Amino acid sequence: MNLYIDNHKFHYEMENLCRAFLFTEDVAVIHEYVTCEKPYILTSVRDQVRVELCTDDLHEELSAELCGDNELCMGQLLYQLLSKAYGKTLPWGILTGVRPIKLFSKLAAQNGVEEAKQYFRETLYVSEEKIALVAQVRENQQMILSRSDRRSFSLYVSIPFCPTRCNYCSFVSQTVEKAKKLIEQYIPLLLSEIRCTAEIAKELDLRCESVYIGGGTPTTLSAEQLDILLSEIEADFDLSNCAEFTVEAGRPDTVTREKLTTLQKHHVTRISINPQTFSDSVLEHIGRKHTSRQTIDAYHLARELGFDNINMDLIAGLTSDTPEGFEDTIDAVRRLDPESVTVHTLAVKRSARLNSTDAIKEQAYTSQMLEYAKEQLADGGWEPYYLYRQSKMLSNLENIGWAKKGYFSPYNVYIMEETHSILACGAGAVSKLRDVDSDYIERIFNFKYPYEYISRFDELIERKARVKSFYGEYNK
Repeated sequence: MNLYIDNHKFHYEMENLCRAFLFTEDVAVIHEYVTCEKPYILTSVRDQVRVELCTDDLHEELSAELCGDNELCMGQLLYQLLSKAYGKTLPWGILTGVRPIKLFSKLAAQNGVEEAKQYFRETLYVSEEKIALVAQVRENQQMILSRSDRRSFSLYVSIPFCPTRCNYCSFVSQTVEKAKKLIEQYIPLLLSEIRCTAEIAKELDLRCESVYIGGGTPTTLSAEQLDILLSEIEADFDLSNCAEFTVEAGRPDTVTREKLTTLQKHHVTRISINPQTFSDSVLEHIGRKHTSRQTIDAYHLARELGFDNINMDLIAGLTSDTPEGFEDTIDAVRRLDPESVTVHTLAVKRSARLNSTDAIKEQAYTSQMLEYAKEQLADGGWEPYYLYRQSKMLSNLENIGWAKKGYFSPYNVYIMEETHSILACGAGAVSKLRDVDSDYIERIFNFKYPYEYISRFDELIERKARVKSFYGEYNK
């Protein structure tokens, strides 16, 4: 499908909306043209806002007068046009952004919760089910968000290495087999960046609310390397106000007694042990070199050693999975009874080995999978406390973090709702500097790849100086 952009700057939003309806088709965005080539969707802002759909089988168009928000008007027209043409609605309506809770909270703060619900329903075409979900997530976040102020920040540390690369993965990470020498060079520089970041935080009198070590898979590091890393963080940062210290032990095949004992010694409060699925055939299909038995063994080992806050990640819509197989996965998680469960919807990314063609049949029953997860987790005492969306998600759905009362992850809430700064260290990490008096957020990007991080480290440290000047301009 050709998507023509005529005289407006809303191409990103219109492209994402088209992709939500046309998941299995390529959408080519064209800004300069003389005539439209079939099949096409034309989006235009001239003397009016106009959208047009033309294929070999149909020709439809809608238009409206120019208004104060032509982007919203165009989104509504395009949604109406595609919904009629393809005979379906989208659960999130015309919303294409990552953070629907943040938008809902802003509207609720301005006009009240009921007005926010009405706006989502009548203006954005969001379904009643998703509106209720948004309202519940917002309510569950309030206690955590109340702790955040102009001096709050969270620390993120990136370990961009994994045992193998999953076929759905789009993160910048390297397999250990290919990057063993890089790890040896990476760790000392990461420690140096952590020290630099801590010095800046101390100078600015910032208060650390949470620490999150992610990746990649942090537990690809040895127990000795983890000990060095965690010792550095403890030595450099004042963690007396830290409500959460998470380390992702995401791949069960990287979990050992020695590593878990090291995490425990350093007072890590929360870990993730991520099965994604409990089907061994699906695990093999997606490129994860571990079994469901290894997940269960790693989980029980963590319990034996005293970890009382464990998260497990799952993915709905994995290629070769089935509704029955996903139900078995949810049932297995319920039996294990972790404190939190994050249920992701598969998102098909360009940089992943998995593509849209592989995922066509999975889309048909992804909604059924998420509905089962919702029923079973709610019945088991978990509640939704954070939510985000990504482009090219199967069935235009969402990722939801579920947790028992008292186990909501502060970091997950802070990173999604963007209520305070995130100071980030490591390859691929992004520091997000937040002005608490406005919606302004400034980002400092670290180099994506470990080899770049290593070869251009001095340049990266120079970028980090922007944190100090930012706080000189904002959050005074």
